[in-house]
Amino acid sequence: MGAWIAVLLAAAGAVPTGKPLKIGIIGAGKIGGSLATLWAKAGHEVLISSRHPEELQELAKSLGPKARAGTPQEAAAFGDVVLISVPYGALPQVGRDLAKQLKGKIVLDTGNPYPERDGEMAVEARKKGTGVASAELLPGVRLVRAFNAISYRNLRSEAHRKGELVGIPIAGDDKDALNVASRLVKDAGFDPVVVGPLSRAKSFDVGSDVYVQVLTARELKSRLGL
Repeated sequence: MGAWIAVLLAAAGAVPTGKPLKIGIIGAGKIGGSLATLWAKAGHEVLISSRHPEELQELAKSLGPKARAGTPQEAAAFGDVVLISVPYGALPQVGRDLAKQLKGKIVLDTGNPYPERDGEMAVEARKKGTGVASAELLPGVRLVRAFNAISYRNLRSEAHRKGELVGIPIAGDDKDALNVASRLVKDAGFDPVVVGPLSRAKSFDVGSDVYVQVLTARELKSRLGL
């Protein structure tokens, strides 16, 4: 009976609760690499990836036996949860290339659109709000905007700090996905603040009052009117 339940949960895209997760990380740069380190320390299995996985072997080795490096396709297939942390201009290609592997999965999107780097598509994304724009570029996933409003320096220095933790705003349309994302925010050493659906993610986009500000959850809620 238990085996059949496990099969049904897997088929439904359910994520195990209370147990270490398998996390595929697409884009192991400053944000992705920092989160891989924090989650590996928390006991999760991580597969970090880029177009040149051979360049990630040293990082993977430093994270211990529960980490390895691979291709983006491998990371997308591996993860119970997938973190996408790539330049925003690359997101359309990621959505096309990995549509099959990502379908139905919880995906955390950290990317921010910068017109000077990403071109006209970034202008459009900012107009729509990045949560709405990312959902269009990653159809079929259970999307959560997360970790886009913190700098990589603060991600490294403020994790698990003493006193009130730094708040991380998150937004998504799927309740279970938000619950899993909240858990991963906590496991990284921060305090999750659920802002609302993806349409509300615009409130912590680039240029907002809370973007890259080091705020507690209490302060974050106050600024966002939550």
